[in-house]
This record gives sequence, C-alpha cells and structure tokens, in this order.
Amino acid sequence: MNCTRNTQRVFHGESGEFLALAHTITRHGSVLDLLNPAPLSREQAYRLIGCRDDEVPSLLDAAVRAKERFKPEIITYSRKVFIPLTNLCRDYCGYCIFRRDPGEPGAHTMTPDEVLEVARAGEKLGCTEALFSLGDKPEMVFPEMRETLRRLGYKSTLHYLEAMCELVLRETSLLPHPNPGLLSAEWISRLAAVSPSMGLMLESTNASLLQAGAAHDNAPDKVPTKRLRTIEEAGKQGVPFTTGLLIGIGETAEDRVDTLLAIRELHRRYGHIQEVIVQNFRTKPDIPMHDCPEPSRGEMLRCVAVARLLMPEVNIQAPPNLSAPYYDELLDAGINDWGGVSPLTPDFINPEKPWPHLEQLKSRTEAKGYSLRQRLPVYPEFLNRVIGKAGLLADRTKAVAD
Repeated sequence: MNCTRNTQRVFHGESGEFLALAHTITRHGSVLDLLNPAPLSREQAYRLIGCRDDEVPSLLDAAVRAKERFKPEIITYSRKVFIPLTNLCRDYCGYCIFRRDPGEPGAHTMTPDEVLEVARAGEKLGCTEALFSLGDKPEMVFPEMRETLRRLGYKSTLHYLEAMCELVLRETSLLPHPNPGLLSAEWISRLAAVSPSMGLMLESTNASLLQAGAAHDNAPDKVPTKRLRTIEEAGKQGVPFTTGLLIGIGETAEDRVDTLLAIRELHRRYGHIQEVIVQNFRTKPDIPMHDCPEPSRGEMLRCVAVARLLMPEVNIQAPPNLSAPYYDELLDAGINDWGGVSPLTPDFINPEKPWPHLEQLKSRTEAKGYSLRQRLPVYPEFLNRVIGKAGLLADRTKAVAD
C-alpha cells in the first residue's frame, strides 16, 4: 500500500510543549501576518498549515479566538448509539476495518428487531441520536446482499435504511442521522423526510488516491467529484449536512487545505454544512495500510486550526477517541464539538479506540475552561429547517429539542 505523502513540517512535541514555545512572533513574514485576513485565501492557508514549530502557538491562539467569537465558552457533543446497519460494502479502502465481504467473519446485516433493540437501549441512557453507518450499495456486487434484502422485503440497501430510520423515529425518541454514501437527489429528499440531518465524509479532493496501491484503490464511491455532487445536492435541498476530511491517507498538507476549501465553497453557496469533521487516520494490523504512518499530533492540530480559520462560523469537530489520551489538546486548536459519543455502543469504524467516558470528557473539557453541553444530531442553528415542516420528523424533533 502506497503511503507516500508530503506533510511539510510537523510538530512532534509531547503534551504541554506547545506552552513552552514563544507566544509572540514578530519576525517579518511570520504566521502572524496571516492570522487576521477575511477571508483566508488558499495561499495563506497553505502557509499556515505548514508553519514552523515556533509559530504553532500563535496559530492555535488565533483559532481559539475565532472559535470563541463563534460559540463562546461551550463545547458540544451528541449522545448517540452507533447502528452499523450492514458492513457489507462494494468499496475496498486501504484504511477500513469496518467493511466485510459476505461469508467473512463478522459480516452482518442487522434485522429490524436488532435496530430497535439498540435504539431503545440508547434511549434509556439519554441518547438522542441514532447514527446509521453502512456500506455503500453492497447489493450491486453481492448476490448475498440482494437475497438478504429480498427476505427483509426491500429493493435496495437505501430502501432498507429509509425504513429503519422511520422505524426508529416512530418507535423511539431518537433522531436518525444516516451516513449512506453517495446519494441521488431523489434519495437525499427521501432520507431527509425521516432524518433531520445526514452526512458524507468528503475525505479528500485528491483524485490520485484512487490510483493502484493508494488509499482509495478499488473504491468506486470515493471519487471526489461524485462525493462533492452529493454534498452539493444536499445543499440545493437545504439539508443540514455533516462532512469532513480524513488526514493521513496519502494526501499532502496542501490537499487538506484544498479539501477544506471545497467544503467552504459549497457552504458559501448553500449554507447547509452544519459540521466539518477533521478525522485522523489510525493504523490497524488487519488493513492494507497497516504500515502507513499516522498523522502526528502537530499535523492534527495544524489542520484543525486551519479548518477553524477557513470557516470561522462553521462547527468544527474532531473525534476524541482517535486522539486519546491527549484529545483535550484539540480544544487548543479551535474545535467546538466532540461529535457523537456513545455510552452504549463502540465506534465500529475504529473499534480499538473506545469513546471516552462521558464524565471524563466533561472533566477534561471543563479543565480547559469550557462547559460541555449535549446537542441533537442536527445543530441548534439548523433546527428551523426541520421543525418548520409538517409531519412526524418535525414533531419528533420538536419533542426532544430544548
């Protein structure tokens, strides 16, 4: 597996060493010259994401100040259950341990009873989100999945997902948040009727990751233009949408900026990006990319900070379990949300990285001077897009919103 990438300068310091660096940089041409432009340009973002180690504290300080202007003193999270509807998938990404072929150990498509069992257990623990994750259109390549869907009474995986979102909506107080992969305009509209928000990770705009031996080799649904088309169509329909990038999969630091800029442009046009996730690749022994290096903490902090400065009024999230045990440092880079955290189900995408206990997450957040607050899968500023409509989804959303 090809892991080559140019990450520019990275910061490998241990926890607390950022504080030991000088907080004032006065030399000509320093990162400080770039920290207050509006809007931040591509060239300026390139400069910031590759800044010197001694400039990192100023970058982080600017990102935190931008976050505080956006949503002061609060860090949010969504209490969720993770529902892996099916792990059969037609894509073979080099970093994925979630997907299975039929007949492989662990291959499974959940039944409606299993979906409801997880949702009701989460409801008892105060969860408000049912996160549906699934492989992309497995029935197109696996006759076994077509047979499973036939037995369940559905034409496709998306038809089954739609029905399960409605089932959770009708039978529990949880709100569905599906991540179904590429979607047509029709399917965005259909799923928006049974879920207040949905998501698709852009991951990267670097199409060379589709080449032989790269991270998205043999992954037809990871073509950047196709993913951008889905995100854009959601914007045209006004659907609150979560997206983001995955760093450390063979892209360059400039690629990360380009991916963020593509997201920013779609949000400028449609105003529907409710959340941008900065997710870091974590290696696992049983994936093709098992020998590839993980992004350093310095790379992660730089990327989060640049994301914040590029999109100062968009919710920026980074998963705490993927940066443990030092995940609280992400607060120093301008995030305002921890994403979905479950008191019940594991992270099926990264099962070796457990969620932090909610009490620990609260204490670590408060130690940085913030209050931790639970939110719904749809962010407060996007609620009117959902509750302004008639029907079951609006009624259920109104019932759980405060």
